[in-house]
Amino acid sequence: MKHTFSVTIERRSGLSDPEGATASRALTDLGFAGVHSVSFGKVISIELEADTAQEAATQVEAMCRKLLANPVIENYTIENVS
Repeated sequence: MKHTFSVTIERRSGLSDPEGATASRALTDLGFAGVHSVSFGKVISIELEADTAQEAATQVEAMCRKLLANPVIENYTIENVS
């Protein structure tokens, strides 16, 4: 059975986000005065075959721990969208 998951990866709070800081300054320079902060992250869509949704979720969790996210500086959330 095919399962689809959405993985959202974000930098841990309290850590610097150079991309976000640069974008925040640039947006302010462009006249968007109400911008207080910007943070960057990524969303990854994963479609895989597994017998059950739980088995698929377990595989996606392992993918995040082993490759997709850096646990030292990033948090991730997994959502089953199928």
